[in-house]
Amino acid sequence: MHADSESSDGLPIEQAELAAEVFRMLADTTRVRLLWALIDQELPVNELAARLGKPAPSVSQHLAKLRMARLLRARREGTQVFYRVENEHVAQLVRDAVYNAEHAGPEIPRHHLDAGVARLSLARAPAATAAAHGSHPQETEA
Repeated sequence: MHADSESSDGLPIEQAELAAEVFRMLADTTRVRLLWALIDQELPVNELAARLGKPAPSVSQHLAKLRMARLLRARREGTQVFYRVENEHVAQLVRDAVYNAEHAGPEIPRHHLDAGVARLSLARAPAATAAAHGSHPQETEA
């Protein structure tokens, strides 16, 4: 390690560079959709291409990039190659990115609805509505 390898915040520069590469890989809609499709299952290239409505060669190129970045794992079975996310950290990163994006709209995010938050009445206290949307109302007490 060289003297510049650790920044003053304690995060090694090499690790920060690897994290930045992960974010570069996630900066493409097709790659995010591929990772999303693979969070809880393993799928072959042709199935992924059909789900995304993209040509298989294009999907294969994206899968290769994700694999080189160690975000995906591949397994060959006969003539087919099956892909899945590399580990739970990758799956959680993709979930968090998608769930955070859902908060951009005016509606209750779908992941909150799936978790049963829909039972909250939007007519109730503003704090309940803010909590359902992931924001935090400011304290009003002195």
